[in-house]
Amino acid sequence: MQALIIGAAGMVGARLAASLAADPGAITGLTLADVVVPRPHASSLPADAGTLDLTDAAAVRAAVARRPEVIFHLAAIVSGEAEADFEKGYAVNFDGTRNLFEAIRAQADYRPRVVFTSSIAVFGAPFPEAIGDDFLSAPLTSYGTQKAMGELLLNDYSRKGYLDGVGVRLPTVCIRPGVPNKAASGFFSNILREPLAGKEAVLPVSDTVRHWHASPRAAIGFLRHAMTMPTETLGARRCLSMPGLSATVAEQIEALRRVAGDKAVALIRRQPDETIMRIVAGWPETFDASRARALGFLGDPSFDAIIEQHVADELGGTVGAKG
Repeated sequence: MQALIIGAAGMVGARLAASLAADPGAITGLTLADVVVPRPHASSLPADAGTLDLTDAAAVRAAVARRPEVIFHLAAIVSGEAEADFEKGYAVNFDGTRNLFEAIRAQADYRPRVVFTSSIAVFGAPFPEAIGDDFLSAPLTSYGTQKAMGELLLNDYSRKGYLDGVGVRLPTVCIRPGVPNKAASGFFSNILREPLAGKEAVLPVSDTVRHWHASPRAAIGFLRHAMTMPTETLGARRCLSMPGLSATVAEQIEALRRVAGDKAVALIRRQPDETIMRIVAGWPETFDASRARALGFLGDPSFDAIIEQHVADELGGTVGAKG
């Protein structure tokens, strides 16, 4: 089975590529694509990497012409940037998604598995105590709207038989390694990642903000499972909210204290940001992911475990601010 990862230069895409490259039994070949050339991974698999701009319909058709059996569509303009740059967000997140699906539809006798990363931002307040998959999709941000439109396209193109889609609504991935990005949710990772490395972090919202989280390991597990799961039981509703952990910022900080001590917590500096607070206020907090769990998707056991995974995977088991 040949696989194409669109958005392979991002954190999730790079980790997915590494996971697949380390498990040759899962696929027979791998193509990595993004707006910048993704870093290839050492593997015995036939693999190549190149650039792809989803807004260029001809380039997307050329990428799909190789007819990979599975396509991971991970590419997106993230939440904060999509809100700030309306045209760019729609060009990539909506028009780019339709370009991809139309390129697939144009290929005769071709019905690949398409794993689409959506977002819990497709839901908007007011919320029930726990949001199920049947809750009204009424996003309150441009990013959430664009992802909701992508979900509708995935459902319809799957219903028509042009592709075999699975939509994975990722919780906020935490702790994201590397450097801060333009996502409005980035601070959820920053307030843990930076202190763990002995650096100061800015907290732009109150300690009472609650959100839905999953580790990078869990996110890759979701995508790997979506690649091979039977889709007959999904019916017309192809998109699923993934299992996660609901935690307040205060609970995140206490988990950090348990793992890394008071010295790490002292590196968090509170600096309210009205724009981020306004965006986050419209985000969901807790989900009922029983449908995804029943279909075999597995989440994280605890927030302490998420932090401990980051320390093991990114810091070699050593906490910079321990004490």
